[in-house]
Amino acid sequence: MNMTRRNFIKLAGTTGLLLSFGRVDAATSEKILVAYFSRTGEEYGLGTISKGNTAIVAEIIAQKVGGDLFEIKPVTPYPIGYEDCKRIASREKATKAQPAFVGDVENFSHYTMIFIGYPIWYGAYPQIVETFLKRYDFGGKKIVPFCTHGGSGLSGTDQTISLTCPSAQVLKGFAIRGSVAQNNRSEAESIVVENLKRLGL
Repeated sequence: MNMTRRNFIKLAGTTGLLLSFGRVDAATSEKILVAYFSRTGEEYGLGTISKGNTAIVAEIIAQKVGGDLFEIKPVTPYPIGYEDCKRIASREKATKAQPAFVGDVENFSHYTMIFIGYPIWYGAYPQIVETFLKRYDFGGKKIVPFCTHGGSGLSGTDQTISLTCPSAQVLKGFAIRGSVAQNNRSEAESIVVENLKRLGL
């Protein structure tokens, strides 16, 4: 079956598959996973989007470092409507819910560095990210948080990850505005590259 790269990425996102990009920078010996949660549908200030802001950034990272992509895809999808999604997100945060996600990361122990990406919801990462962090043993691994946001930056989520994964080394993360990820690919790539260089990648 002839499948374009774009369609394969779409297929991976709908089935919980791990998608591998060829390594671009051979200077690093890190085995890299880029795990992310992202949402499509109505987005504040952006209208209806067909690809999530965080998904765009995650794909840029994976392409630059040759890492594997894993979408933290909820078993029960979030609503397309912005206000409906906000109500569910607020309730999940208040109850400390841990929504289930589709699939599993094969050979998780193989990875030495994990980029974890998410949008900022109510000043925090979505609760499904907590589900992911508690599913696996991050002992001895490096974690790089990254997020998309509307003005809050990382909003302290890097510190939350440090508390949730105390045996991991949480490196300085980075944030990209959702509007930049969605509408200015070149600027988003520049921000990613700058931060990858800072990390020695």
